[in-house]
Amino acid sequence: MAWIKKNKLLSALLLAFIIAAGVFLTFTLNQNNAVATINGEKITKDELYTKLVKQYGSDTVDQMINDKIVEAEAEKKKITVSNSTINSEIDKLKEQYGGEDAFNQALVDNNTTLTALKNDVKNYLLIKKLLEPEIKITEDEMKTYFEENKDSYATAEQVKASHILVADEKTAKEIKQKLDNGEDFATLAKKYSTDESTKDNGGELGYFAKGTMVTEFDNVAFTLPVNKISDPVKTEYGYHIIKVEDKKAAQAANYEASKAEIKETLFDQKVDSEYQTWIDSKKKNYDIENTLSSEA
Repeated sequence: MAWIKKNKLLSALLLAFIIAAGVFLTFTLNQNNAVATINGEKITKDELYTKLVKQYGSDTVDQMINDKIVEAEAEKKKITVSNSTINSEIDKLKEQYGGEDAFNQALVDNNTTLTALKNDVKNYLLIKKLLEPEIKITEDEMKTYFEENKDSYATAEQVKASHILVADEKTAKEIKQKLDNGEDFATLAKKYSTDESTKDNGGELGYFAKGTMVTEFDNVAFTLPVNKISDPVKTEYGYHIIKVEDKKAAQAANYEASKAEIKETLFDQKVDSEYQTWIDSKKKNYDIENTLSSEA
């Protein structure tokens, strides 16, 4: 589940749901229906079910048992996760994928739904709360991690810009003239830009570091003063008119400013590594009967 960047444990939780959904699908098919045919020979629902259960059934049932134990342990300790907290985590994932459209496409590509993802995020957040009293992060650990990953905590110079992209220079010059005459940049972007991913937002590109865009675009964006609009800039994509809205200077890595993020990263890593030991210890307190294992 590479598209879930949060951590391995959350990926595993969602993977279990996807596999379970695939097994469930076989029950929705008429028993006489084939799921596929090859030269007229059927691959039946029962064959699909047997294959899915044989390949994934044991691991999936184990994960579902674990989920039930997590829910029970959270209930014992009166631990809950609010909808607003879940939605906040979902918003972080959306940001990681560059916006809602890309995030929704990732859901489709992985054959899952927002509801399923929210359920797994909730389960993961419960696990974090349950393990929190048992996980300690020391100052030395944080400093070591910072030194080993210092480049990750430095910030390159960034520009916030919008653009209008058109196919030919003549149109670009006409639009630039309209802008020089005082017409609104966002309005013209919505009307003329051929960049379908940004035009509806008035051409907004957000903040980006040098090297993110093609060289010709970068060179203009990083030299243009804030609140200025460029002449048409030719790239392999066409002609751009660029408006620079803000700039952020490069910042060296700073341990004190990064401590909270480092602590969260190390905490997530320890949750991933210690979860299995924790869940195995909790299983001893439950009467568990796995009939799938007995059938196998």
